[in-house]
Amino acid sequence: MEPATTEKVMADLRAVVRDAEALLGAVAAESGERLEGASESAREAARDIDAQVRRHPWAAVGIAAAAGLVLGLLLGRK
Repeated sequence: MEPATTEKVMADLRAVVRDAEALLGAVAAESGERLEGASESAREAARDIDAQVRRHPWAAVGIAAAAGLVLGLLLGRK
């Protein structure tokens, strides 16, 4: 390869690396924003569930028992 061609290839590779780093940075920032939104949504759901359980504790116990029974039946099948 000629020195001019080698320099051009190296410059192109540096540009590709810069673009890839910029793309990774943008994806990480967007993922962080989405993760933050999902985290806040999960906290709100947990607060709502906690409030429901505190208002109706026996219903919560019944639902948990039913879910355990169904799960036990499904896992116990042969």
